[in-house]
Amino acid sequence: MRVTHLQLADFRSYEHLDLPLEPGVTTLVGRNGQGKTNVVEAVRYLSTLSSHRVASDAPLIRFGAPRAIVGARIEKAGRALAIEVTLVPGKANTARLNRGQARPRDLVGILRTVVFAPEDLALVKGDPGGRRQFMDELVVGLQPAMAGDLADYERVLRQRGSMLKTARNARGDLTMLDIWDEKLAELGGRIVAARRRAVAALAPHVRDAYTDVAPDGGDCLVSYRATWQEDLSPASGRPDAERTEQHASPEEDGPGSHVEAARLAEVMLARMRDLRPTEIERGVSLVGPHRDDLEIRLGEMPAKGYASHGESWSCALALRLGTYALLTAEGGPDGDPDGEPVLILDDVFAELDAGRRDALAARLAEASQVLITAAVAADVPEALASHPAGSSVVRVTMGVAVPETAAAGADHA
Repeated sequence: MRVTHLQLADFRSYEHLDLPLEPGVTTLVGRNGQGKTNVVEAVRYLSTLSSHRVASDAPLIRFGAPRAIVGARIEKAGRALAIEVTLVPGKANTARLNRGQARPRDLVGILRTVVFAPEDLALVKGDPGGRRQFMDELVVGLQPAMAGDLADYERVLRQRGSMLKTARNARGDLTMLDIWDEKLAELGGRIVAARRRAVAALAPHVRDAYTDVAPDGGDCLVSYRATWQEDLSPASGRPDAERTEQHASPEEDGPGSHVEAARLAEVMLARMRDLRPTEIERGVSLVGPHRDDLEIRLGEMPAKGYASHGESWSCALALRLGTYALLTAEGGPDGDPDGEPVLILDDVFAELDAGRRDALAARLAEASQVLITAAVAADVPEALASHPAGSSVVRVTMGVAVPETAAAGADHA
């Protein structure tokens, strides 16, 4: 899988962009503030319908423009596909797949990306919300249909929250709250089951990646923590937390199965009933995947609060490299063998020492397409210039991105 062309209209700093992208390693080089990250942000947006930099779509639309258009042409499993999303302030986004109209949700999973950016330090040092988002992106990468469950869960959670706030005035009739409890538990059970399966599968890849980039740093271990039912997720570092080879079918009783999802829903619903008085008093839902966390440990110690800056960077890098390895190993949805994601490294080499740069470069040798941003080309390891699939450079200046060969030809003319 690779992106062959990226087209932008009024996206961020780009009034217009039609950029061909080559296989192998493409390095976008330019001073800070010139628009390098805007390019890779657009590629990531087409993959997940979200930015890795901002929480809403509004900042993505060029100032003063009525809308923004993000489109790409993709080669996947021997086929050429065209995808496009139109962002309109205050209105629902629209999408196109090839020549036809599509729901934006239908594009999720067609293009898969993994992004490592400076903001990823928050995965280790920040609040649980960022780690929940990381897990949900991983789940959707493995099972694109889960995007619907996640969206539905957020909608039900908001509606249930509104009902909790008004429950004191319900005069004892909580029939509607019972209905929302059941729906929230049903969706929550599926989400927690999918997250647990994804984290279990991810764990060995994270451990291996951390060993590569920090060979003297011990083990980086990840596990799922259900804060509302602690015994559902054993502590990281214990053998049970590393049952990583279980890839249950929907009929099996294992991580991610329908059986486990139903069991989790039952436990979740019972817990909601137990905590109902407290939830009504506080006006918030205290049970569900929106309260959970991804636990990251270095050996026996939690990474948050104990890891040094360098160790935190290595943990964050290992999470992304592990994700890339897992998605590549599992292939695309529905058994698509061409499921390897596009790997995006956004302004990260300057933050890594020489050893970690070389370790990262070595892991990229088999990647089909890598997009890198750098303020200066010298920050990128020389080994990437001889990538087996080829390498190219795009110069970015004041919202204009030009492949180096084209720029050289223009200069010569």
